[in-house]
Amino acid sequence: MPDTDHNARQGRYVLKQFHGETVRAFVPPPLPPDPPVDLARFQILLEQANQAIGRLDGLASLLPDLSLLLYTYVRKEAVLSSQIEGTQSSLSDLLLFENDEAPGAPIEDVQEVSNYVAAMNHGLERMRSGFPLSLRLIREIHEILLSKGRGSGKQPGEFRRSQNWIGGSRPGNAVFVPPPPEHLDECLNQLELFLHDEQTGLPLLIRAGLVHVQFETIHPFLDGNGRLGRLLITFLLCAQGALREPILYLSLYFKTNRAAYYELLERVRTKGDWEAWLDFFLIGVRDTAEQAASAAREILGHFSQDQKKIETLGRPAASVLRVFQHMQRNPIIAIPSAAKKIGISAPTVAKSLGHMIDLGILEETTGRERHRLFVYKGYLDILNEGTEPLR
Repeated sequence: MPDTDHNARQGRYVLKQFHGETVRAFVPPPLPPDPPVDLARFQILLEQANQAIGRLDGLASLLPDLSLLLYTYVRKEAVLSSQIEGTQSSLSDLLLFENDEAPGAPIEDVQEVSNYVAAMNHGLERMRSGFPLSLRLIREIHEILLSKGRGSGKQPGEFRRSQNWIGGSRPGNAVFVPPPPEHLDECLNQLELFLHDEQTGLPLLIRAGLVHVQFETIHPFLDGNGRLGRLLITFLLCAQGALREPILYLSLYFKTNRAAYYELLERVRTKGDWEAWLDFFLIGVRDTAEQAASAAREILGHFSQDQKKIETLGRPAASVLRVFQHMQRNPIIAIPSAAKKIGISAPTVAKSLGHMIDLGILEETTGRERHRLFVYKGYLDILNEGTEPLR
């Protein structure tokens, strides 16, 4: 008679010799869980989360310039997701780096965040062109994620061929030891089958929650697994049409609730308790989608108010508006680089910035005569919410 308790969900441990120690490495069972997830339990939460995503997606379609919001959202997510992995880079550091200015954080940290932006954009462009969310695409994204700086020596774009571990100084004292390399092909092929299986009957958000944990448990790369596992959530929602644009990211929720996040991943592995994880995950999706919609409305309101102030300037308003529109995409600028990107003279940029300082829209942050930096502070404050580096 088949086993119908939670044991069938727990996977198995295999014993491995590693540098003279016997280590227990975990091999997860394939998705979907068996016994099946109790969907009735999630009916209300699923409805709330789906409605919140629908409202966010609808708001996105009404925005006059969605690319503007995407530009900043993607960067905020890159900062948050990298912070969870230990970088000290802030959103301001990344924006300075992208404008060829010196960031305050270590350059390696900022390079790591910049790689994340490039990796995310590559994955989304590939899927828009019809390429499926697959192991091959995951490897491509990983190659860009680790292309420069820290991690570039850890086999970018290649599934690992050696044992890794989470926590501790070696597998023998680790918090968690993922599957040995000889089990990776089996685990990853099963994950890819689940990604493409339209017959499971599982709601998309449930599938996304399952895929995230399974990927983190398999931990198929030597580095970058956490960032890629978080990206997979958004990629899956975009690939399946729940979101037209990538405007839902859970890194801030995971960062804020990181103790519960790690504990629930462990409960899935040790007890097969998918329901507790999915409760947490769906609440995160619902709350994050609502917060994203609220922030988008706040940003648009801020832009609108400031534009009205600029329109009272009379004759200079036209050139000031051009600089203002540039700052909506680049909230921290220097005069020479802004002049080059906008295509107007440096004196015109300087005068326009002066008008915006007088109107209370911008601040000059250096106090210097040369190499000055101008910040669209009200906008940056909205974006910066939650992006203080972890200590």
